[in-house]
Amino acid sequence: MDAFYASVELLRYPQLKGLPVVIGGGRRRLDEALRDAHADRPLAEIPVAAFPVLRDYAGRGVITTATYAARQFGVGSAMGLMKAAKLCPQAILLPVDFDEYRKYSRLFKATVTELAPQMEDRGVDEVYADFTHVPGGQREGGRVLARLIQKSIFERTGLTCSVGVAPNKLLAKMASEFNKPNGISVVFEADVQTKIWPLPCRKINGIGPKAEIKLAKLHIHTIGDLAAQPREWLVDNFGKAYGAWLHDASRGRDNRAVVTESEPVSISRETTFDRDLHAVRDKAQLGQIFTELCTKLAGDLQRKGYVGKTIGIKLRYDNFKSVTRDQTIETHTHDATTIRHTAGLCLKRVNLAPRLRLLGVRVGGLMKMSDFVQQAVDSKLATTPAADGNLSLF
Repeated sequence: MDAFYASVELLRYPQLKGLPVVIGGGRRRLDEALRDAHADRPLAEIPVAAFPVLRDYAGRGVITTATYAARQFGVGSAMGLMKAAKLCPQAILLPVDFDEYRKYSRLFKATVTELAPQMEDRGVDEVYADFTHVPGGQREGGRVLARLIQKSIFERTGLTCSVGVAPNKLLAKMASEFNKPNGISVVFEADVQTKIWPLPCRKINGIGPKAEIKLAKLHIHTIGDLAAQPREWLVDNFGKAYGAWLHDASRGRDNRAVVTESEPVSISRETTFDRDLHAVRDKAQLGQIFTELCTKLAGDLQRKGYVGKTIGIKLRYDNFKSVTRDQTIETHTHDATTIRHTAGLCLKRVNLAPRLRLLGVRVGGLMKMSDFVQQAVDSKLATTPAADGNLSLF
C-alpha cells in the first residue's frame, strides 16, 4: 500500500492532498480538539490553516509514515518529529489512528484474497500473493491480474497500492518499490542483470545497515558487485548461512513459498512519552498509561482470538538503554486485569530510579482462543467421573 497511514488520513482530510503531511506521535487529543473546534462543518471542510504543523511540535515522538510530498524534504518513517521539524517545518502533523488503519488493512486484504486466494499477510500494509494458479494470472507476465487488484482495491477503499510481479518473493518485494506510488513492475528471471544488479545492496530485503557497512568496507556497493563474489568468499566473510543466502539473493534466487497461515509469537503495545517521566514524581500519569496499555493489549488479544501465558514489560530509560522482564503464569489469559497485575510484578524487578522515555507491555506464549477452550473442555471431560463411578479417560 502507498504511504498507507497517510493515505487513510487523506481519505478523511482530502483538503491535505498534495501537501507535506506526517503521521506520528501519540497526540490524538489534538486531533479531537481540531474536530471539536470545527464541529459545525464536515472534516473535509476544515481549513488547512487550522491543522497543527511540525514547527510547533515539542516532544519525542517519531514519524510512523509521511506523504510523498513530505518525503521530498528528506522526512521519513522512524525519524524523530523534532528532527523532521527542522527539515520540513511547514508539514502538517496528524496523530496515528491504528483502529482506522486496521479497518482499511482488513478491507484491502479481503479484496486481494477474493482475486488471489493464496495470500501471505506481511503486516498492516503489505502482502504476498501467488498468481500461479489464478485463472489469467500469467497474462502479460501477471500485469493483467496486478491491474485488476489495483483497480479493485481502489474501488473498495479509495487507496492506491504498488505491485511487484516476479518469479519469487525476493524479487517481487524489490519490484514493488520500482514505480511507487500506484505502479506495477514486472521482473522476469532474465531481467536480474539489467534491473537488479545496478541497485544498491540495501535494496535486498534482508541486508541491513550493519551488513551494508561491512559490504562497503569490502568494496561491494551494488547487487552486481555482490553477485560477482564466489560463494566460498561470502561464506568466509559472512558465515555459512548468511553468506550462502547473500550469494543466492544477489542472483535473484528465492525458494520461499507464500505462507497463508502463520501464528504470531507475541503481541505487544508500547508508547514513547512526549517527555521523560519519573516513576515517583509522575506516578499517577505512568500508572494511567500503564493501565491503558494493558487494556488495549487485552483488546488486541481478544480481537485477534489469542490468549497468552508469558507477560512482560519493556522500559527505555532517558539514556536510551532498554530493559525487559517477563513472567509466565499458570494459565493462558487475555484478561486486562491479569495482564496488568503480572506486568506490574515485572516492573518491581527493574530499576525505576532513572527517568523513562518508553513503556511497553507484551504477551507471549500465545495460543488460539478456540484451541484453549477446546483444551479446557477436553481436560474437564477427561477428569469427570463416569456414571459408574470410574474415571472417564476416553
